[in-house]
Amino acid sequence: MGEFRAFIARGNVLDLAVAVIIGAAFGAIVTSLTADMIMPLVGAITGGLDFSNHYVLLGPIPPTYHGVLSYAALKAAGVPMFGYGAFITALVNFLILAFIIFLLIKAANRAIGRKAEAPAGPPEDVLLLREIRDALKGRG
Repeated sequence: MGEFRAFIARGNVLDLAVAVIIGAAFGAIVTSLTADMIMPLVGAITGGLDFSNHYVLLGPIPPTYHGVLSYAALKAAGVPMFGYGAFITALVNFLILAFIIFLLIKAANRAIGRKAEAPAGPPEDVLLLREIRDALKGRG
């Protein structure tokens, strides 16, 4: 149990847990951005095309089904379908999320690069070794 406690108390595990929670919340934001803002714009530009309702039936609709013929309703009724519209929406979600992560990593790398380029001077042990070298040169 002590080993498990030491594992959980590591900073990396806690950082990972925070990252997963923030990532899930960020994913919900990107999903909303795609479904509520971008896809309606795409639909308006393409003349009212709504990707979420594009599907191909792979089996018959049960005769007992009397609901709306929408992808979500048919899927809930257990009708086998090929929902390519839902896939297109998920693909757009992924591309937006990947692009945002790319921008974040690019900004972080730029910030880390600037930090590394800052003139900090040589470390103390290097200065000490230089003094010793110079002292030895002076003796000879």
